Amino acid sequence: MGRLSDCLRPAAHVVRLPDEQIRRSYPRFRFQILESTFIGYATFYFVRNNLPVVSKEMGQALHYSKGQIGDLLAVTAIAYGIGKFVLGAWSDRSNPRYFMPAGLLLTALCNFAFGAVSNFSAHVALWTLNGLAQGMGWAPCGRSLGHWYSARERGTVFAFWNLAVNVGGGLTGLIAAYSTAWMGWRSAFYVPGVLAILCAIYLVVRLRDTPQSVGLPPIEEYRNDYPEVGGRDSEAELGTRELLVEYVLKNRYLWLFAAANFFVYLSRYSMLDWGPTYLKEVKHASLEQGGFSTAIYEVGGMFSTLLMGWLSDKAGGRRGMITVLCMVPVFLAFAGILYSPPGMLWLNMTLFGIVGFFIYPPVMLLPVMGLDFTSKKAIGTAAGFIGLFGYLGRTVQGKLLGTLAERYGWNASFYAILLSTFLGIGILAWTWKLKPGELGRRPHHGVESAATTRDAA
Repeated sequence: MGRLSDCLRPAAHVVRLPDEQIRRSYPRFRFQILESTFIGYATFYFVRNNLPVVSKEMGQALHYSKGQIGDLLAVTAIAYGIGKFVLGAWSDRSNPRYFMPAGLLLTALCNFAFGAVSNFSAHVALWTLNGLAQGMGWAPCGRSLGHWYSARERGTVFAFWNLAVNVGGGLTGLIAAYSTAWMGWRSAFYVPGVLAILCAIYLVVRLRDTPQSVGLPPIEEYRNDYPEVGGRDSEAELGTRELLVEYVLKNRYLWLFAAANFFVYLSRYSMLDWGPTYLKEVKHASLEQGGFSTAIYEVGGMFSTLLMGWLSDKAGGRRGMITVLCMVPVFLAFAGILYSPPGMLWLNMTLFGIVGFFIYPPVMLLPVMGLDFTSKKAIGTAAGFIGLFGYLGRTVQGKLLGTLAERYGWNASFYAILLSTFLGIGILAWTWKLKPGELGRRPHHGVESAATTRDAA
């Protein structure tokens, strides 16, 4: 137990390398961190989003109702939200090289066990545990990127890295659907579990902690970009109380971003959790077409994430404005899916792509908005707090939409989706004028926004 605890602690700083080695090694390590966290986080989706793809087939085999499937999705979502917050705070004080693979191993074991049992209570317990373990995914990635990429690069780098969500989510739909078609629904949990174990080994080989842990200077020095002022040592690890209270709970802007994230995630996961089932039951899609719809949904967000991340930087950090402009087409596309006739599956697939195209920029930008006003040592905690509210939204939709569809039909579920999307637009409207540079001029507990330094520079 002591050796495990030592592995999870932040890696110690080592003797600094000569300048020539720094110039050669820094770009290589930066790419290595970006590439390995990208692959690692995409793999987390294999062992998280596989259940919705085969929920109908599993439900039919085990005689689960839509309400029970909704319960599974709901408890998993709230567990993930809690895990993302609590384990996010832990990750800020851990070494991602071992913290992230440990999470993949835990979630792989949950998938193996989930596929092996046929009892609803056991499924609830295992998928809840899986949700908690999934909280070990985003936070170590955020810590890694925050230490290896500077504030001026944040919008573009996080936009590119966020494509892992689309790649992982899209491949999950195909892996789960075709595994089920060839070997039965249980293989939709076994195959991703094997892939997760292989990826965990890969991450131990490729990931590193901070630049100082491999003899390199901090990213601020390397890029000549010093975002944090106010007398704090930006390289000092923060205590739990500082992370939770000073950097999160007393930050009113994080509360605003978190509230908006509740409705953004409700909209996002409505189609990820229920889209394949909806298309099969209402639009007469096949199993493979249902899985393909998830891939289209994810691919739709790949290009827009890069574009909107870049635009948010060009707009002076007005990421709230970009999120509002993205959520309006999401609302219209949901309406189109609701009212399109069953015989036009191609139109529904197109509208799925439109929803994916516009929903993922807000998903990516809201955590970045939070990160603009916190320390790089508190990235996991801040993002976990915002993510907690997001997965509370997913919890609500997981239970609500399944219950509405079972009792009142799918139209009632879609009216709920439209209402939640509209409310999300309303809350995001309050972020329309927010610019990190302006807010950063008002220090928050001795820490000013990264944008303050950018403006001063």
